[in-house]
Amino acid sequence: MSARVAVVTGANRGIGRAVAVALAAGGFRVAVTARDPGTLRETVAEVEAGGGTALPLACDVRDEASVADMARAASELGVVHTVVANAGIAGPTAPLHEIALAEWRDCVATDLDGVFLTFRAFVPGLVEAGAGSLIAISSMTGKRPLHGRTPYAAAKMGVIGLVRTLALELGPHGIRVNTVCPGAVAGPRIDQVVARQAAARGITTEEALAAFTGASPLGRLVEAGEVGAACAFLASDAAASITGEDLNVTAGAVMY
Repeated sequence: MSARVAVVTGANRGIGRAVAVALAAGGFRVAVTARDPGTLRETVAEVEAGGGTALPLACDVRDEASVADMARAASELGVVHTVVANAGIAGPTAPLHEIALAEWRDCVATDLDGVFLTFRAFVPGLVEAGAGSLIAISSMTGKRPLHGRTPYAAAKMGVIGLVRTLALELGPHGIRVNTVCPGAVAGPRIDQVVARQAAARGITTEEALAAFTGASPLGRLVEAGEVGAACAFLASDAAASITGEDLNVTAGAVMY
């Protein structure tokens, strides 16, 4: 039996890279994407170091034609079974009335429209195959507020609604659709988020960080590899009865 094929968008760093590595370790051949495919070198190297196969592809998830081109190129690896829509941006940190329409639209276009376009490009092939797993990366901010982050929160909550409805539509075709909602993931991105929260709220970075870790019963941030492991599970046959779910990987910061 040939290896299954997975696609991971925004795979050049952080969660996306961890997801690609976890899927490859689980036996998937992985197409990895970023706006600049040159930034995927470390991801490809890490996958290959583990004995896996990774195909780097250019893709701007905000652009319909770019997503369609990526989907066609990913088929070079074989029939796609799993798609992880991870590409996203943090968006602005500011009071709603100070956010420009262009900033709002860029965040929603990347974080919500990008999931729509990515999934839409692969659904026909998955329906034809009669099986598959679609996984969207949302956020705990899609479930609880985060100061000054209205575009991001709205987009991430929208992802949850998209996934639940798509799970209902595609279930009869043997396709599962789920969301993973990470908490604050350790790394450069959360460092930027913490700094912006501190500035917006007039508190120290230590206090801003404590707002994230203090909400966790485990008292810590999440590791990117833990999110990757959750995605690998949802893509596997062990999750055959799981669809329409939003799986928290938040170290307990969100429990609903």
